Amino acid sequence: MALRPNPTLRQRRLGTELRRMREQAGLGGSQLARELGIYPAQVTQMENAKTGISVERLHTIATVCMCANQRLIDSLADIITDREKGGWWEEYRGTLTIDFLEVAELEGGARRLTTSTTTFVPGLLQTSEYARTLFSQAYPPLPRHEIDLRTSFRMRRQQAIRSGETPFAAYIHETALRMLFCGAEVLMEQLDSLIADSERPGISVRVVPFSASVVPSPSENFTYAEGPITELDAAQMDTGHGGQLFDAPAHLARFRALISQMESSALSEEKSRDFIRSVKEELEKNV
Repeated sequence: MALRPNPTLRQRRLGTELRRMREQAGLGGSQLARELGIYPAQVTQMENAKTGISVERLHTIATVCMCANQRLIDSLADIITDREKGGWWEEYRGTLTIDFLEVAELEGGARRLTTSTTTFVPGLLQTSEYARTLFSQAYPPLPRHEIDLRTSFRMRRQQAIRSGETPFAAYIHETALRMLFCGAEVLMEQLDSLIADSERPGISVRVVPFSASVVPSPSENFTYAEGPITELDAAQMDTGHGGQLFDAPAHLARFRALISQMESSALSEEKSRDFIRSVKEELEKNV
């Protein structure tokens, strides 16, 4: 069987969970290989998602590793049986970098999404002009066709939450509501769109004002994706070098703590809408 050159996010997560299952049982790769009657290199390939496994082999591994978490085993089996189903983002493979595809794949498999942003409106709530302005300010500068491609991809990502298919909660720092990098007209249009989205079923928008006592650092722009079970949650953070993905239990616990922090510091949904309107009114007076 040929090795996969570019495993998908879900395939890599399956491999990661197989490795965790083995390590929690205190088994080395060679020990597991001996129990399964395969070569150690095959264990490495499975855990690196370079090769797939059957549901039957998953159950064998779970038995050998004494894994009693049936919900986890069932969820991993779902990943295996869904492996032939490609998402809409596959249409962009080869035209956009892997970071873009993996964010869409993360969102596409989520049961619920929560995002926290400090410097800009979350991508899933951006207008096309706001997103286009963000991409046009990249360095080194992007060609026009690349800006258009990235913008259309971002708009496509929004369909799941605007349809109500995936519940979405956004915690937006006041800084993001006042940043004028896109110009007053585009920002006012964005604020109007934000208010409209906040009234859609399944979308929660809450503002963290300057007066909040506890806020994350400006680098804490992240999205938390809830999986079918807590063990399969994941998070993605924007960095200056691209997106970074997290699935280790300690990292996920930290992101959940940050969300709890935001929840306690943010205005209510109704007060947030009023706050966004007040920011827009201030802008209108100054235009």
